[in-house]
Amino acid sequence: MAAPVVVPRNFRLLEELERGEKGIGDGTVSYGMNDPDDLMLKNWNGTIIGPMHTVHDSRIYSLHIFCGDDYPEKPPTVRFVSRINMGCVNQSTGEVDTRLFPVLKQWNRSYTMETVLSELRRDMTSPANRKLPQPPEGSCY
Repeated sequence: MAAPVVVPRNFRLLEELERGEKGIGDGTVSYGMNDPDDLMLKNWNGTIIGPMHTVHDSRIYSLHIFCGDDYPEKPPTVRFVSRINMGCVNQSTGEVDTRLFPVLKQWNRSYTMETVLSELRRDMTSPANRKLPQPPEGSCY
């Protein structure tokens, strides 16, 4: 039986870039390159629009996503730029704690930046996060 084909890192990231530029899903999450001259495709921006009927309703959250040399074998580093109060987010730095966020903790190479952003948005609706008091809108780390 033949071994599965492993798509090289940069090809994978170019696929993600193309998908991000086309717009994904219902528009509640988006992502793209932080610097178009970043030939190694390491620094990305992400955006999450807060889910309705939660304290995050209609807020726009900006994130920085860093895909290291070992992505997608290892998860990206994800950091909120916009201040947010969530159980998996370090309140001093805005970094999503890999140990506290299941998608990053149980990373699978089939996951994408879209997966991470969508799951963060879904986590905003969890009973633990949906009513947590939030910092003033527009404040940053």
